[in-house]
Amino acid sequence: MVFYIEPAIGASINAVLSGQKPPRPLTHDLFVQVLGAFGARVTHVIISKVEDEIFYAHLHLSAENEIMEKKIIDADARPSDCIALAVRQEAPIMFVKSVWDQQPDMTHVLEELRNEGMTDEGGDDIPF
Repeated sequence: MVFYIEPAIGASINAVLSGQKPPRPLTHDLFVQVLGAFGARVTHVIISKVEDEIFYAHLHLSAENEIMEKKIIDADARPSDCIALAVRQEAPIMFVKSVWDQQPDMTHVLEELRNEGMTDEGGDDIPF
């Protein structure tokens, strides 16, 4: 599946996937730290629909701490932000079957990118 992700968010996702640690927390790192402070974590992400080439997603959180009972949260969010948070917490990324089924097979594009040796802005290889 291929969809547009802003370059800064793509770099944020790549940093985690390649094991890089930025000198200061990125926005998604900060969000994960705040979630942890409240006893919350990302449980999973669902890419739920696509309309006019715009993808929609839901970020599912679970929170439990000393001042409240367990709470499950379903937040509407951009897929790119959901993915950036999910990779940081090793949470599953899922697709609604109808969304998955209506997307074209982009395997050939991935192969072309691998063969071209895609790199990020710093010249590092982008993991696929």
